[in-house]
Amino acid sequence: MPPIKTELSEFALRRGTTGPYVDNLEVDALVVGGGFGGVYCWYELKKNGFNTVIYEAGNDLGGTWRWNCYPGAGVDSEIPEYQLSIPETYKDWTWSTNYPTYEELRAYFDHCDKVLGIKKETAFNSVVVDAQFHTDEGRWHVKTADGRTAKAKFFVVAAGFAAKRYVPDEFTGIDTFEGIIHHSSFWPDLNIDVTNKKCAVIGTGASGVQITQAWGPKAGEVKVFQRTPNLAVPMRKRSLTVEEQEESKVYYPELFRYRERCFGGFLYTFSERSTFEDTKAEQEVFLQKLWDDGGFRYWLANYKDYLFDAKANRVVYDFWAKNVRNRIGDPRLRDLLAPLEPPHPFGVKRPCLELNYYEQFNRPNVDVINIKDNPITGFTPKGIKLQDGTVHEFDIICIATGFDITTGGMANMGLRNIDGVTLKDQWKKSAVTYLGTTIGGYPNMFHLYGPHGPTLLSNGPTSVEVQGRWIVDAIKQVERQGLKYINPTDEASAEWKKRINELSDKSLFPTTKSTYMGGSMPGKAFEQVNYAGGLAAYADEIRTKLPSFDGFVKVKA
Repeated sequence: MPPIKTELSEFALRRGTTGPYVDNLEVDALVVGGGFGGVYCWYELKKNGFNTVIYEAGNDLGGTWRWNCYPGAGVDSEIPEYQLSIPETYKDWTWSTNYPTYEELRAYFDHCDKVLGIKKETAFNSVVVDAQFHTDEGRWHVKTADGRTAKAKFFVVAAGFAAKRYVPDEFTGIDTFEGIIHHSSFWPDLNIDVTNKKCAVIGTGASGVQITQAWGPKAGEVKVFQRTPNLAVPMRKRSLTVEEQEESKVYYPELFRYRERCFGGFLYTFSERSTFEDTKAEQEVFLQKLWDDGGFRYWLANYKDYLFDAKANRVVYDFWAKNVRNRIGDPRLRDLLAPLEPPHPFGVKRPCLELNYYEQFNRPNVDVINIKDNPITGFTPKGIKLQDGTVHEFDIICIATGFDITTGGMANMGLRNIDGVTLKDQWKKSAVTYLGTTIGGYPNMFHLYGPHGPTLLSNGPTSVEVQGRWIVDAIKQVERQGLKYINPTDEASAEWKKRINELSDKSLFPTTKSTYMGGSMPGKAFEQVNYAGGLAAYADEIRTKLPSFDGFVKVKA
């Protein structure tokens, strides 16, 4: 078995020598990432007359949906929330279901290319390994793993929150395993047959849940290695007809505007009531309705105080546990998967949406291995070894341990500030940005769906459109005001960091080590990396900084 891939640079490839692949590319703006964020920024910049090219590390458009092709991979945000608001992209497009799979999302990005012409201005397999702004020239110099250089006045990083894979250091001996083993987000794009095979899923995040649902009915055996139970909620997936979508398209512009005014960028937001304004009976009716309607409603349309008040949160958790425990037959598994005592407050980790995750554990071939107090210490040629010496033997292993979340993608891109210090070193202690869209010492560089935006607390397409519009408007103002570059001040950045912490500290988020609080990687700062005040408040707040560029140093051309 060849070593498993964990780095983007392993996919670097020179695909051409002309167009976006030329050696010394000169453009107005360079966008890194060909997912929702990159495509939206490219489109808005092009529309406003900027010569713009995309560098994408993958082999096609779609961002996370090109990498994530593991069994059962699909989206957790509903249609029509989870798509671009660009009319050309939805005018002649319909979905088969309200929660598309990765295959359908890939087809959607191919459709976006057909109507917008994105791919001819995208260099694929282009992995950025070094980038620095030259103040004398007022231009970014960006280098790729295959040796190309690009120069651009504006540099937009749309790498997303999950560009850097994470495999724990204690996972030694992976290369000795004789069966099939991959990280979930670098799963090979082919059908690996699990019939009569012994399979392992390490991790219970979104991909762990989806793989378990896909493998449970087919595999000879599935063992899920769980450190913390996933507090997943029902998805309520259904088919969509062409007719119902065509009829509702007349409302899309209003719906897309409305999603930006809701806390999480969905088409619903928190209740105007607090938990204990309702009687027990009223709570039961309210929570049941959210549960039945499905999706993230149980998370982001719930009582307005439950993410702030531990007693209110317990009401929400207990209802969750009761409903899930009813679905699991074995008392041992029931206590592992839906314990009566919460492992953490409900909603301080992004819950996963599930179709029939808990029912999988009623199958005789599916089991949970609790690794909270008996962790994995390594791999043997035959399987997985635990601290107490037990070895579980497998044919196929999926490492679904997630990512160096939110900051990892940017910190591992070789970005250097104007003094030559790497972002990776700067962010070792703590991530600092201004407005969740810029970083001091990196003039004319913008990022979206990364640190200190609404990122993991929001629906991706909504978030990137709010931030993407701001970025393009900022770039337009730089040009209109005759500026060479803008650079956030240290004072403004420190204030923004304080703001991020203030919003988070009011809530229950800091009670738990989670992706919101910097992720579970050893040695990573325990800190809030998202704007926790909701998308509408965020949009209003960043808009006050334009067109005057409050908090920036402005350097004239």
